[in-house]
Amino acid sequence: MRGSALSARNRQKAAILMMLLGAERVGKVMQYLDEEHVELISLEIARLDKVTPDLRTSVINEFFEMAMAQDYIAQGGVEHAKRMLESAFGRDAAGEVIERIMHALEVVPFDFLRKSDPTQLASMLQDEHPQTIALIMAYLPNMLAAQTITKLSPELRVEVAERIAMMDRTPPDVIRRVEQVLERKFSSFAQAEFTVVGGVKALVDLLNRVDRQTERKILESLSTTNPELAEQVMNMMFVFEDIVNLDDRAVQAVLREIEIKELSLALKGTSSDVQAKIFANMSERAGTMLKEDMEFMGPVKLKNVEEAQQKIVSVIRRLEEAGEISIGRGEEDVLV
Repeated sequence: MRGSALSARNRQKAAILMMLLGAERVGKVMQYLDEEHVELISLEIARLDKVTPDLRTSVINEFFEMAMAQDYIAQGGVEHAKRMLESAFGRDAAGEVIERIMHALEVVPFDFLRKSDPTQLASMLQDEHPQTIALIMAYLPNMLAAQTITKLSPELRVEVAERIAMMDRTPPDVIRRVEQVLERKFSSFAQAEFTVVGGVKALVDLLNRVDRQTERKILESLSTTNPELAEQVMNMMFVFEDIVNLDDRAVQAVLREIEIKELSLALKGTSSDVQAKIFANMSERAGTMLKEDMEFMGPVKLKNVEEAQQKIVSVIRRLEEAGEISIGRGEEDVLV
């Protein structure tokens, strides 16, 4: 399924699952996704604010069930999968899992609204054009549409009902435009009693652990689709060249965790400022060994240099998380 066909609901569940896996594992998973999916899921991670414990559990269970079902389908088709799932979860649960898989193969317009609260949905649609509301109602499950329309104002309720009856065919591009506008509007609704799992910081943590090529692709895409978010992310990120902003004590702590061979590879092609910062925090003997390694190394692949730099950035992040060093991000620390 192409990324553009991934429903908002499924994007949200994928983002939640990614955050539950942890940034380090996510970095590895991202390498197997195409660029479009990486961008969509990264944006969804940045949008994530708070998620209920029930939703977290539901996402984990659904992922487990879907993984089992798809494995069974690969072994012997849908009927085989159904039999295996029935023996594992019972007939009703197996039917639901199979239905979710089949539904995932054919994305229905406004799918992201299918589990909405009718009161909240009616409140969100109240100011929309009656024709737009009628279009949405036509694609929602009958029960949800019925519960939602009863919560609209009496005048609007009648007009929407009339337009549903008179509706014929709607061009796909019109449906998609309405869907995109509604997705943005729906995602802005505040939710209460939730647990923080995502947001911009979570995306920054993820990007600080993926390889540099994936990091660049995501940031380039964000710069095009959401420049404000891209700037916010880049302001919070720590890259290898930011070593010059660490204090000497922090640099020395980092150097104690890194082998000379790894460091010499990471410094290939870096600025004189970065190299000066490193050499200033090494003993004369260690500095001499490092310079000799760099001189005798010869030409190296950029990919290998970036991998070495990313390993050092990971060490820096680990030391920061452990409270052993502090990373400055453009704001002066306040002393009290």
